Amino acid sequence: MTEVRVPTLGESVTEATVATWFKKPGDAVAVDEMLCELETDKVTVEVPAPAAGVLGEIVAAEGDTVGVDALLANITAGEGAAPAPAAAAAPAAAAPASGGGDAVDVMVPTLGESVTEATVSTWFKAVGDTVAQDEMLCELETDKVSVEVPAPAAGVLSEIVAPEGTTVDASAKLAVIGGASASASAAPAAAPATAAAPAASADVENAPSANKLMAEKGIAAASVTGTGRDGRIMKEDVMKAALAPAPAAPAPAPAAAPRAPVSADDASREERVKMTRLRQTIAKRLKESQNTAAMLTTYNEVDMGAVMDLRKEYKDAFEKKHGVRLGFMSFFTKACCHALKEVPEVNAEIDGTDIVYKNFVHMGVAAGTPTGLVVPVIRDADSMSFAEIEKAISEKGKRARDGKLSMAEMQGGTFTLSNGGVYGSLMSSPILNPPQSGILGMHKIQDRPMAINGQVVIRPMMYLALSYDHRIVDGKGAVTFLVRVKEALEDPRRLLMDL
Repeated sequence: MTEVRVPTLGESVTEATVATWFKKPGDAVAVDEMLCELETDKVTVEVPAPAAGVLGEIVAAEGDTVGVDALLANITAGEGAAPAPAAAAAPAAAAPASGGGDAVDVMVPTLGESVTEATVSTWFKAVGDTVAQDEMLCELETDKVSVEVPAPAAGVLSEIVAPEGTTVDASAKLAVIGGASASASAAPAAAPATAAAPAASADVENAPSANKLMAEKGIAAASVTGTGRDGRIMKEDVMKAALAPAPAAPAPAPAAAPRAPVSADDASREERVKMTRLRQTIAKRLKESQNTAAMLTTYNEVDMGAVMDLRKEYKDAFEKKHGVRLGFMSFFTKACCHALKEVPEVNAEIDGTDIVYKNFVHMGVAAGTPTGLVVPVIRDADSMSFAEIEKAISEKGKRARDGKLSMAEMQGGTFTLSNGGVYGSLMSSPILNPPQSGILGMHKIQDRPMAINGQVVIRPMMYLALSYDHRIVDGKGAVTFLVRVKEALEDPRRLLMDL
């Protein structure tokens, strides 16, 4: 028996209402076939079948309010569908569970909140290759993360529908896996399913929330392009149609300024490479941040001698006990959490005409990867120990470099640390990570002559840069925050004494 549970609903969304069940107990279902629809206060979420079989008990009926990961229904083994008169399609859906030779579609997996399309970057298998269940078939690249696509069943990769470079939507078919023992039977099995698809799509029911919104705004369904399964119109499709009039379509063209003319000799020595989705999104978000926030940067410098001495004294014992190295990031994280308590507006965000203060710290730690900059989030960093912070940063950093971060791991940050010092940067002005109102830039530790008690002394100094949104953070608050970070790092005992 397979459980059907509530999927991730998105950042800050904790519950949803079951709007519509499209299947009833006893119905045969195929893998990824839509079972029901949930409505939250932000989006409409479709729930696909995690396995083929027969829909058993429906635990959450229409109108019920459910939380994340709540049990919605159960799917039992496919044999239970045999007595049904409409079982012509059931064996094809149920066959993979019993190891038969029927075709299994490889669909685009859940891409994450607000992600509607992806690009097929790499196929690791070719047509005709034998694949095991859960073996990685290909990799998709979205504007936020890379997504691996495992094989939903064992068999032979009989068809690749979306080759490398193809842009696919969230409900697209990527490939077909045929039976390992009889590849010839896979084609006839797939044909009826393909032929039946238009008949099913012709009778597709739009999302209830979409119908309601179209009625309210007086929009005809024929003028809305549906992005749901089988062309189903979703609430977001109606909103997009209402907000984007047709004449505005050509507007994005001027965004890309034309290149200056180049000589034929120069052109022959150039190389043109298409920007990855991740790089396009980084460019878009950073520019949006500059255009939206009233961004300002204030600077200070910190003597890192005390932290370096403390780290040198305890690093061996720390690593022996906790199994992780003691770095500088845990000190900076602790110092920032301490300062954010005193200056909460740096840990806040603007929502319309409201300021939302966060009584917690989800620390974003910017990490450079081969594909671009990502910001994994350490949740509730303010309640973590030095060892817990170091372990979390180490684990997230490795996952970032390997391209294994999930959408959830990069959402919900309230403040960000960016360490340009690891690359040798002496001074920079970091750009805000919206909707956050503050980001601290760390830099290279460099020996510099400092005047201390009337004497010139060589000290290990680091420049700090706090970029902040001047709409809600005043200069006094920004400077106070930076001074508190400086004080905590120059005398780490203050962190223990909560001073």
